[in-house]
Amino acid sequence: MSDADGSGRLGGGGGVSGGSGVSEGSVGASSASARLQKLFEGHRLTPTQRRIAHCMVRRPADAPFLSSVELAELAGVSQPSVTRFAVALGFDGYPALRRHLREVAPAERRDGEDSHNEYQQAVQTEIENLRQLADALADPAPVERAGRLLAESRPLPVLGLRAASAQARGFAYFAAKVHPDVRLLDEGGTMLADRIDAAGRAGATVLLCFALPRHPREVVEALDHAREAGLTVVTVADSAFAPVAKHSDVLLPGAVGTGLAFDTACAPMLLGRVLLEAMCDALPDAQARLEAFDAQAAARGLFVE
Repeated sequence: MSDADGSGRLGGGGGVSGGSGVSEGSVGASSASARLQKLFEGHRLTPTQRRIAHCMVRRPADAPFLSSVELAELAGVSQPSVTRFAVALGFDGYPALRRHLREVAPAERRDGEDSHNEYQQAVQTEIENLRQLADALADPAPVERAGRLLAESRPLPVLGLRAASAQARGFAYFAAKVHPDVRLLDEGGTMLADRIDAAGRAGATVLLCFALPRHPREVVEALDHAREAGLTVVTVADSAFAPVAKHSDVLLPGAVGTGLAFDTACAPMLLGRVLLEAMCDALPDAQARLEAFDAQAAARGLFVE
């Protein structure tokens, strides 16, 4: 795995969950990644085992066909760790786990999939990630709950560092058109905790976080600090098994594509827009604010069209 931010070559998977990052409901029976998440639910996994689970969820089509050595290499763990992981799930060993995955896996991959070049494969991965997100949103309750929480927070701090900073900035840009006080936190350092504290003192009840691979330790620490300060943490992450999951009160996963040198994040971006829509629905004056902005923009000639 590359040391660059947001890089790697693992496939995608995700769902929508609330609480500590374990799915609360069905995220689509047809989704291979959803079946994997269901398999892992209810088991107390070590950090190393969660890393293996995360790896498998991110490439659900390949998981049933990986050897223990291949899975260990992809997850960055030892081969014995993969064996212990399988045993922790209740199997006699990794071969038994793999047999189970093959029994429940789709019969075959899509025809012609192997004929795609790497650019086409990256697009196909993102299409599959969006399909999985659509399945997850069949139950809109987690997103609607998160939207209400964001709408009620005054101010609303929005956190995103490194690879996730673009997601946070995009959300904050649009949210500021309908929410009276949005505070973007896209720079780390010693001031980050101070800015979270300042938001709390000003009346914030929620912190929204965008968290993408590779996950900075500083983000985990910031989420813990926010919760200690009494804020509810809503996180958009790449997986229900991401390192930020257990540091979040509401987790909304959207898988990233990792077939290129740097991750692609269409699903997290779209999930952010869906969350923005849910927040607008919970803000009674959102439409009036948008109309006022449009009138001001027209008067100032901001846009050429």
